[in-house]
Amino acid sequence: MNFLYRVHAIERMFQRDVNEVDVEHVVKSGEIIENYPDDQLYPSFLVLGYTDKRALHVVYAKDENDTIIVITVYEPTLEKWLEDLKTRRKLS
Repeated sequence: MNFLYRVHAIERMFQRDVNEVDVEHVVKSGEIIENYPDDQLYPSFLVLGYTDKRALHVVYAKDENDTIIVITVYEPTLEKWLEDLKTRRKLS
């Protein structure tokens, strides 16, 4: 499995102290919680996974060669997500 990191993802990973090993672990072992089949260029996915008990969301796309293009990485917060970290909170 080949990984390609967008500049935005690299910046966010640096800001949030997330390394490539963490991202690749989440993509390989996490759970896809949202699909974006109509995204520009390639369909993309939001995956939830855990590394050392730290929850991470990774947004990535997959090209025609099955290259994983990492778009962004962040820790989900209870401000935006329910306790399962899979369900978005409804905005009032």
